[in-house]
Amino acid sequence: MKKKKNVLVAGANGSTGRIIIDLLKESEKYQPIAMVRKQEQKEHFEKENVATVLGDLEEDLNEAVKGADKVIFAAGSGGKKVVEVDQEGAKRFTDAAKNAGVEKFVMLSSMGADNPSIGGELEDYLKAKGNADDYLQKSGLAYTIVRPGALTNEEGSGKIQLKEKLEEQESISRANVAQTLVEVLDNDVKPNQIFEILDGETPIEKAVRS
Repeated sequence: MKKKKNVLVAGANGSTGRIIIDLLKESEKYQPIAMVRKQEQKEHFEKENVATVLGDLEEDLNEAVKGADKVIFAAGSGGKKVVEVDQEGAKRFTDAAKNAGVEKFVMLSSMGADNPSIGGELEDYLKAKGNADDYLQKSGLAYTIVRPGALTNEEGSGKIQLKEKLEEQESISRANVAQTLVEVLDNDVKPNQIFEILDGETPIEKAVRS
């Protein structure tokens, strides 16, 4: 039996983060580590026997990332601190991942991060996401950057459409996003890719490898 890889999830306590943790828990390859900001959030995961570390994206993260084999950045400020969390926090997490020698960095980004001016009131958020994505690309880490459309709380279908650039601005369930993020952790998914995803017809495990 191969040793499971430790996957640290930033933003583990968020709606998408919790789904990611559950998927990693069921996985035969991975062991989740939930990174949370507050002590009381820690208890939620410890009740579920999930390892947790305390880490604040506005502070040094080197301690929190130590021991992680792979990482997923699924944190978000919810629009309150886009520069501090969505941009600088992601950069800090990238630096810490690099220092820890992680094998792969999976970034939850957003459609429009490559063209924030179309985002209307989301422009600042998309700008922050785009800057964080650029920083990761230049870091020298093996990465996958996933840019979903608008997130919904629908049931996951396990099927998506995936392209470097999708024409339409549709939505995708958080469950499908979470499954995609976990799927691209795999070493047989080509690293250093950026793509957009929406709900679609192609099974996720096939879509990310085609």
